[in-house]
Amino acid sequence: MRPLIGARLGPLRASPRTGGASPKPAPSTPANTNSVHTTPADTAPAHSNLLKYAATARASSTTVIGHYSTSFGLATRLLEARVRTPVRTIYALVRIADEIVDGAATEAGVSIEEQRQLLDELELETERAIIRGYSTNLVVHAFAATARQCGIDSGLIAPFFASMRRDLDPAPFTAQGVTEYIYGSAEVIGLMCLRCFVQTTPRSAAELGVLEDGACHLGAAFQKINFLRDLSSDQEVLGRNYFPGIDPLHLTEAQKNTILDDIDVDLAIAIAVLPLLPLGCRRAVAAAQGLFTRLSQRLRSTPADQILGSRIRVPDGEKLMIALTKCLGPGAWKR
Repeated sequence: MRPLIGARLGPLRASPRTGGASPKPAPSTPANTNSVHTTPADTAPAHSNLLKYAATARASSTTVIGHYSTSFGLATRLLEARVRTPVRTIYALVRIADEIVDGAATEAGVSIEEQRQLLDELELETERAIIRGYSTNLVVHAFAATARQCGIDSGLIAPFFASMRRDLDPAPFTAQGVTEYIYGSAEVIGLMCLRCFVQTTPRSAAELGVLEDGACHLGAAFQKINFLRDLSSDQEVLGRNYFPGIDPLHLTEAQKNTILDDIDVDLAIAIAVLPLLPLGCRRAVAAAQGLFTRLSQRLRSTPADQILGSRIRVPDGEKLMIALTKCLGPGAWKR
C-alpha cells in the first residue's frame, strides 16, 4: 500500500466499477462538521509544555513527508496554512503504518505475526490518543489533534488499519477484496483530508455527497496507478497481486489499456468535482490530480513489458511545471 493525498471516504455508494455497492460504512461524524472539538492544547497557557510538545509533534509529521514523498510534499505546499499541517499529520500516520507492512519492519526482522501486533497497537494508541488528547508517539499525537479538530473517528480509521492487515494476508485478492482494500488504503485517507478541507466551510448534504464521491474516485485513480506501475515489484518482492485475473509478470497491452481506461473514468469524475472544493485546497488537489493524470499518460505510452521492468515516474521538473500550471494557468512555467 502507498499512502496518497486524494484518497476516499464517505457513505455507502454504488460502485461504477463493480456494479454493486462498495463497502463504505457511513461515518459516525458528519463530514461537514463545523464545530471544533476542544483539545487540551487549545486551553493551555502560552508557552506551556503541551503547546511545545504539540508543535514538536506537528514538526515530526512534516519531517516524515519530507523524507518519503516529493509528489505529496509538493502538493501540500499549495494548501493554505489552515489545512496544510493537518493534512501532513494524516500522511505521517498512514506512512508509519505502511512501513510496518511494506518496508522497515520486515528489514528489521519483524515477523508477520509481530507486524500484525504492531498494527493493532498503533490503531489502539491512535484511538486512545483521540480520546485523551495525548500520545507518547509524536506522529500519533499530531494526528489525534487533527482528528479531534476535524471530526475524524474510528469509522474512517478502522477501515484503514483493516487494509493494512490485509497486506499481511497471503491469500489471493478477489475483485470484491480489492474494492474493499482500495477503500481502506486510499479512499478513507482522502475523506480524512476532505474533512480538513471543509471544516470551516458549510456545505449542503448534496454538495458533500458530490465532494465525497469525487474524493473516492480520485483516491481510486491514485491507488490503481500505483498498483500498475508497481506491478512487478508487488508480485516478486511482496507476493501481492492487486489485479485478480491478471498475471503480473505477463501483462498484455490490452490488459494495461483496460486498467488505464478504468483509471481515466475515475480521474474524469474527480476533475469535474474540483470547482466545488474550497479555494484554499483546490490548487493542491488539482496539482495532485494533474500529476497522476500525467503518470497515467506515461503508462499508456509505455509498452506493457517495459512497465514490468521499471517504475514509471514523472521527472521533478515536469512535476513543478504541473504545479505551476494548476496554480497560475497554462504557460505559467515560462513566465
